[in-house]
Amino acid sequence: MSEIKEAVRSRYANIARQLEVLPADSTAGCCQLDGPDCGCGGSYAREDLQGIGLSEGVSLGCGNPTMLAELKPGEVVLDLGSGAGLDVLLSARRVSPGGQAYGLDMTDEMLALANHNRDKAGVSNATFMKGSIDDIPLPDASVDVVISNCVINLAEDKAAVIREAHRVLRPGGRLAVADMVELEPLDAATKKRLDTWAGCISGTIPIDEYRAILLAAGFEEPEVEVHATQVVPGVGAVGSAYIRARKA
Repeated sequence: MSEIKEAVRSRYANIARQLEVLPADSTAGCCQLDGPDCGCGGSYAREDLQGIGLSEGVSLGCGNPTMLAELKPGEVVLDLGSGAGLDVLLSARRVSPGGQAYGLDMTDEMLALANHNRDKAGVSNATFMKGSIDDIPLPDASVDVVISNCVINLAEDKAAVIREAHRVLRPGGRLAVADMVELEPLDAATKKRLDTWAGCISGTIPIDEYRAILLAAGFEEPEVEVHATQVVPGVGAVGSAYIRARKA
């Protein structure tokens, strides 16, 4: 495991252990648990959260990809970096009846927490798998939608992640992710820091580079919409964005 991947794994294992002991109605998420550098924000409907018995505090993301994806009953959806399982459980409800939601995560502590949350919510069409988002353990053309919430920026090889997303999507499949992007160049010292990489800062890439990666992987009609900006004094600026594309 590379230094970057281990830094990410260690950080989110620590967050998972903290989430385990939070009250069920807590609104504390990763910004409160592990520093203000993660671009947190979900915009989840209260009734959706109540339906699965979770609070927005378990979201470690920077948006709500489950709404962006416009999920339909009967679809198969995959969440890259599923964490505590919030987006997977919401997706599972939206694709029911007849659909299936998969969550992929490399952190044992997060997978244990996600399975606990699934069982507590009584959601039967959600499955959590251990693995890396740049090597997805699913066959070609096996899912209709790939979502992710503030995770792709954490990967060392984002092009590999996007290629894998394209591979597992069926023709006409959709990519709908929330992610952090670089809006102003970050200084070289920050780009090398493991803590700010694991904190969704150092691993961000510019929007034009993101679009180029999507097109190179074979996606069509890539759209990037920045919905929040975070200026890091003396370092640069990043932003949370919604990113959509389609497989031909």
